[in-house]
Amino acid sequence: MTAPEASQVDVLIVDDQAPFRSVARALVRLLPGWRVVGEAASGEDAYDQAALARPTMILMDINLPGINGIEATRRILARAPEIKIVLLSTYAADDLPPDATTCGALTYIRKDDLTPALLRALPV
Repeated sequence: MTAPEASQVDVLIVDDQAPFRSVARALVRLLPGWRVVGEAASGEDAYDQAALARPTMILMDINLPGINGIEATRRILARAPEIKIVLLSTYAADDLPPDATTCGALTYIRKDDLTPALLRALPV
C-alpha cells in the first residue's frame, strides 16, 4: 500500500528580488511533488503568507526590507514550529550573521548553490 500524498511539499518563496523568486519558483517546479504555494517580498509579508498558505517549507532570504529573514524565521516558527525554513543569501557560511544559526532555520544555502537536487536532499 502506498502512502497518501504526504510527500507533497508546499513551498513559500521569500525574497525581495523578483528575479530570484522567479528562479526559485522554476527550481521548485522541477521537483515532482513540490509546488509553490506563495511568494513574499518582505519579512512581514512572509509572516502573513505563512499563516495563510501553511507551507511545508519556506525558502527565506536573509536580507529583506522591514524585519529581516532571521527575525521572520523566529516569528514564523514561534507560531508554526512544524514549518521547515531554509535561509538563503549570497553570504559565505563563515560570514553569516551570528543569529542565523540560532533562529531555528533548518539550514543555510547560498543562493548560487540552490539546485533541485539540493532541495530534494533536505529533510521535509
